[in-house]
Amino acid sequence: MKFKRRIREELTINITPLIDVVFLLLIFFMVTTTFSRETRLLVNLPEANAVIAETPPSQIEILVTREGNYLINGRALVNSRIDTLMRGLELESGGDNTLPILLIADAEATHQSVITAMDAIGQSGFTRMNIATQRPTVAEQQNQDRN
Repeated sequence: MKFKRRIREELTINITPLIDVVFLLLIFFMVTTTFSRETRLLVNLPEANAVIAETPPSQIEILVTREGNYLINGRALVNSRIDTLMRGLELESGGDNTLPILLIADAEATHQSVITAMDAIGQSGFTRMNIATQRPTVAEQQNQDRN
């Protein structure tokens, strides 16, 4: 009896071309992909615990409300456009650009509203601007004390 000897060939798969293709795809996606980096900055407006100073009568107060509306010396503007704000500053100042501006913003006002007000002040030619802080309300102070 003759035994047939089976020679078993091992099947091999050459994966070198597969690795080449994967590296080429990796390089392609790395080169063609754009990464956008979004940064967010949480800014809390400052609060002061100092004594409230009397405001000199020769200054202009701009109040930015939570909704993004503007008040100049207590009078509300008809809209929130920069042109309207610049015109209101011109009327309140009487053309005197040396008057100091006091910018008061609500703690929840959008940054865009505050920047728009600052831009209007700069474009109107004013060079003296102060940013006011607000005292925390009694309820806020009690909540902070508890925490």
